Amino acid sequence: MQAPSFCETSLLRIGYLTDGPKDGPPVLLLHGWPDDATTFADVASFLHAAGFRTFSPWLRGFGPTTFLSDETTRSGEIAAMAQDALDFADALSLERFAVVGHDWGARIAYLLASVHPERLVCCAAMSLGWQPGKLSTPPLEQVKAFWYQWFMATKRGEESVRQNGRAFTRFQWDNWSPPGWFDDELFDRVAKSFENPDWADVTLHSYRVRWGEADPDPRYAELARKQTEAQNIAVPTFLLHGESDRVVPAKSSEGKERYFRAGYERQLLPGVGHFPTREAPEQVRQALGKFLNAFAGRNSIQNGPQ
Repeated sequence: MQAPSFCETSLLRIGYLTDGPKDGPPVLLLHGWPDDATTFADVASFLHAAGFRTFSPWLRGFGPTTFLSDETTRSGEIAAMAQDALDFADALSLERFAVVGHDWGARIAYLLASVHPERLVCCAAMSLGWQPGKLSTPPLEQVKAFWYQWFMATKRGEESVRQNGRAFTRFQWDNWSPPGWFDDELFDRVAKSFENPDWADVTLHSYRVRWGEADPDPRYAELARKQTEAQNIAVPTFLLHGESDRVVPAKSSEGKERYFRAGYERQLLPGVGHFPTREAPEQVRQALGKFLNAFAGRNSIQNGPQ
């Protein structure tokens, strides 16, 4: 694997992967849970050949990304990670950029697009539709699929994550997509990112605070408020969703067009589960390449969307 680069923000030393033409249009690639920055490897190489410069950071609590102070709250709030993304972009002098996010990364991308559209050229998300406002109790089918989130709100769930996080995440990989999409070698390689000493704290807080079972970090209160108050997204947006996603069913992302003011497209991937970049990299490459060339490529930036 390519050795990570590093940059520092006020709170973090962020490890990230980067490549592509130095002057290429920048694309920020944000991974989800339980995954890491390498999930975009096949997609990134295609984007490099198309002229884009990509930046794939490990989120807080994952892989080589570390907190600078023991005193910093190990918040897993989406607002916290969205601020991390902005701080990361600032540290690298990325004034405007395209963002592509999967799972947690999709939530981060939607927050950036809805609250800070001035920073984004366009937004692409995978495996999650956007819904404005505060989270409501999901339909019962989704409640059942989110069992792991409710489990983590309990003491026994916390023990499971802290004591056997590798088995806990492997169970999600085994069950969120049709079988056969990965092997032991791939999982073991990615699971090294879950050995970060802050991974369990960030993971547990993220799912607990999401449903009101933990206190948020006051540091992000204003950004979180803006997140819940946002009613639409004003940058071009593209969604890829696996038709066989077993944790966030594809039908959950239907009917979202009314929330997007600058264009919105949703594409389903037949036979693909929750990890499109790993399960169907060729389909993801082609779909993202078309979208990014239209809205973030050199010609579109210079001349406006074609």
